[in-house]
This record gives sequence, structure tokens and C-alpha cells, in this order.
Amino acid sequence: MKYVRNTNVMVTRFKDGDTEWELFDFAPRIPAGLTQKAPLRIIRFLRPIKGKPRLTADFNPRPDYGRVEPTMIPIDHGIMVDGGPVPLTLHSNVPAPYIGADREFVLDRPRYFVLSCDRNQDPIHLDEVNRDLDLTIAGWRQWVQGSYLPSFADTEVIRSALCLKLHAYNETGATIAAATTSIPEAIGEPRTWDYRFCWLRDSAFTVEALRRLAHFQEGRHFMQFILDVAEGGPLQPLYGIGGERLLTEYELDHLEGFEGTKPVRIGNQASEQLQTDLMGEVVLCLRTLLTDARVELPDPMAWMPLVERMVQESVDAFDVPDLGIWEYRDGAKLHTFSRAMCWAAAHHGAAIAEHFGREKQAAEWNTHADQMRERILTEGYSEELGMFTQAFGDTFADAANLLLPAIGLIDARDPRFISTLDAYRKILVHNDGVMRYVHDDDFGSPKSTFTICSFWWIEALALAGFLDEAIETFHRVASFANPLGLFSEDVDLETGRLLGNFPQAYTHVGLINAATTIGTLLRARENRLHAWT
Repeated sequence: MKYVRNTNVMVTRFKDGDTEWELFDFAPRIPAGLTQKAPLRIIRFLRPIKGKPRLTADFNPRPDYGRVEPTMIPIDHGIMVDGGPVPLTLHSNVPAPYIGADREFVLDRPRYFVLSCDRNQDPIHLDEVNRDLDLTIAGWRQWVQGSYLPSFADTEVIRSALCLKLHAYNETGATIAAATTSIPEAIGEPRTWDYRFCWLRDSAFTVEALRRLAHFQEGRHFMQFILDVAEGGPLQPLYGIGGERLLTEYELDHLEGFEGTKPVRIGNQASEQLQTDLMGEVVLCLRTLLTDARVELPDPMAWMPLVERMVQESVDAFDVPDLGIWEYRDGAKLHTFSRAMCWAAAHHGAAIAEHFGREKQAAEWNTHADQMRERILTEGYSEELGMFTQAFGDTFADAANLLLPAIGLIDARDPRFISTLDAYRKILVHNDGVMRYVHDDDFGSPKSTFTICSFWWIEALALAGFLDEAIETFHRVASFANPLGLFSEDVDLETGRLLGNFPQAYTHVGLINAATTIGTLLRARENRLHAWT
């Protein structure tokens, strides 16, 4: 099993005795001028290589999380699934009586199965499937060829970029955090969450990672998504892919969960939380796109009212306790990272204002930013502990603070940040992974490293001047990927096993950012700053 090189098309080759065949799994993504057609389909395409394999086709849809018993209706060249919230149709050139009936068919010619989210009864022909496969492969390779690569871990970066692209919803610009729900952070613990939503924080970082690779379409689409949801009311941490605000969390008691770990959840209560870092991430995203000379927008100044709103809300929120980036379910604090992102909204908002010639506005926002920064460096840093703490005045380490140099709050070589790295190395780094924090939370003691924190650690090391350590750690952390180069959210402390929802967009964002930073610093150290060196 592997991906067709530089694509999101999976190919698996099988051998059984003197027979051999290959299987392609893909979702069509067909180039169409300056855009793509991406019908809601999953295609499984089989081709014989040697002999005449005898196979069975299992098809057992369970709509609405298994709460609906569907009716299977044979149609011309397929089966229609009646029941459940989403219409499904399976088209195939394997006769319907052989599908889901434990009856063998002979793979003596190419066979296909096309699962669609519709009630289309028109037959799909083999030529159409062949064409979709060829064009999808060509389309993905064309997209990859338009990527800037860091000259460090390029293969891993390409796979991560392709993974991120699959998390983006073309219709609205939303980017989901992961494609699954309720895969636990630790087996047997109730740390099970539904990640099939668009977190503004994750999406802003995703847009920046893809921009670093010279992909801008995703950012333009996400800017429009932000504008749409912002017009709908106060910002909330996450939304549905269609901008839905109501994401009520439910537990599905009839499902056992991954390896028996309950609960299985749909919806996410974090959508109702106060997380005051959001404005900073929105402004960071807007700055990189509004000030990039390569990005064409019909009316860039049209975004200034949103920037003004985000800056004002960050100023108002600076002294308001929140639940933070890790979405604690109780105990609001003045989280240091949230304060830093309030600063980022004012500081980077001022840069946007200056870019558009609004000098007076830029000066006013810079004054707010300077005041915020002074308080963060005073109240968010513990001289006694020699580190930035999770919240003003507390004693806990928090891996989110590893991002402070990346957002521009402090130089990575500042003695306060160097001492923070020294402290975090002792507190948060375990078995080549980095934990978000180690103190008890709402559910007890954390037991897994959080892989994006590992990449934050790597990038912080590189920026602080520990480039060789960063490179060595990068390779060790990258080795935790599954054989396809994909990461989940967490790694078990003891076994090194991937846990948490999968594939996790945030983790792949961290890999791209760490690799691009390392690549830039390596080229500078080795004097390889020109194309021919």
C-alpha cells in the first residue's frame, strides 16, 4: 500500500498464489481550467495483473452512526441506499447480486466501485473511471509542481501539503482539523473529541503553512470564510464546514468506541468556549495574505473593517480570563499564549494599517501592542522558574509558548526564551515527543505527547540557534509517521503508538513550518542562498 507519487491516490498491490492484482482508491479531483471539479465520490478501481483472482465485495453502509437500518435497492449497474441523512449510491460493473452477498466474482477485467453522495441512477462507465483516475493523478502532480520546497525533508513536506489540501472544503473555504471523531488521546480515557470541524486557529496556521509553500488559493478561500462567519456574530473557536455555529456535543452510547474507549462524541462543546487568541490568528492570516505581493484581491481595503474589529476585540479581551488553546472545560485564566495572540492582533494589525498608509491608526495600535508586550514579558514569565508560564502568575509549563518567537513577540535568542527552552526540556520533553503540559486537567494526568508541540519545539530550537539538535529531533519525530507518511494528533508516551484523531491537519502544519525554517537556516549556514549552489 502506498500513494501514487506526489498524489492523494492510493494504490495497493495484492498477490495470492499465482494471481496478482492492484487496487486504486481515490476521490476525483479533475482539473478544469483555473479550478477543479471535485464531485462527492470515492472510487475503488481494481485491475488484474496476473491470473484471474476470485474476490468478494463487502458493502455494509451504516448511516447516521449506525442508528438507521438502510434499505438496499438494486439499480442499473449498482445499489441505492435508502435511509439516513445523506443519500448514497454505489455504482459498479460488478453485478448487484454479487455485492454484499459473500459471492465471489472473477477479476478477469478492470472492475470499479463508485460511492456517491447522491441518488444518481445513471450508469457510470469504465471509461469514465479510467479518465477520472488519470486526470486526478495529473491534477495532483500539477498542484505539487507549483510548490516551493525547503530543500529539507522535501518528501515529508509534500505529503503533509497533500494531506492539508484534503482537509480543505472547496465550497466554503473551511478547513477541518481531522477527518475522524473520538479516536482517543489515550486508550481507556474519555479524551475523545470530534475534530470534523473548522477551528479558526488550526485553519489560520494551515493557510500560513500552505502559503510558505506558495499555495494561495486556500488562503483566499479561508479569508472569505472568516468574513462570512464574522458577519454572523461574535467569533467562536470552531464552525461547521458550512459556517454552522451550533455544534452541540452528544455522546453516542450505542457505539463501543476505538478499542472500547468511550464516549464516542459528535459535535464539540468547545464551540461555546471563550478563547481570546482567535483575533490574533485571524489578523496573522490576513496580514500574510493582504501584504503578499503575489496575492491578487479585488479590493484589499475591504478587509480593513474586519482588521479593526479584531484589533479592538483583542484590546478589550486582554484582561479577560479564557479557557485557552487547549480548551480546558473549567477554570478560565489569563493564559499567556492567549495574551500573546491579543498582542499579535494589535502588532500585526498595525503592520496592515501601515501597509495601507494609515499611519495614525498604526501608531495607535502599536501603542496598545507595546503595552501588552510589556505585561506579557513581566507577568507571563517567571524569574523564579526561568520560563514562560501557562498563565499570568502560575507555575505550569505550556508548549504553546514555544510559538512566541514565531509570532514575533520575542527573539528566540533572548535569554528568557533560552531559559524557557531549558526548563521545558526537563518538564515537557519525553521520549522524543513534547507534551502540551504535564499538570492535571479536567480528565486527570495527560499520558501522550502532542505531535504538533514536538514540531513547535523543533522550530523553536532552530530559531534559538540549536540547529543541529533541531535537525536530529525532526528526524526522530518524523519517524513516528505511519508507513504512508501521515500523523495523528498524539503519540503514546510508553509505546510510541499513534493515537488521537487522524490524519491531524495541525500536526502536518507543524511539520511543514519546522521543515521550512530548518531549510532556510541550513541554506544560510551552508551559503546555499542562490539557485546554483
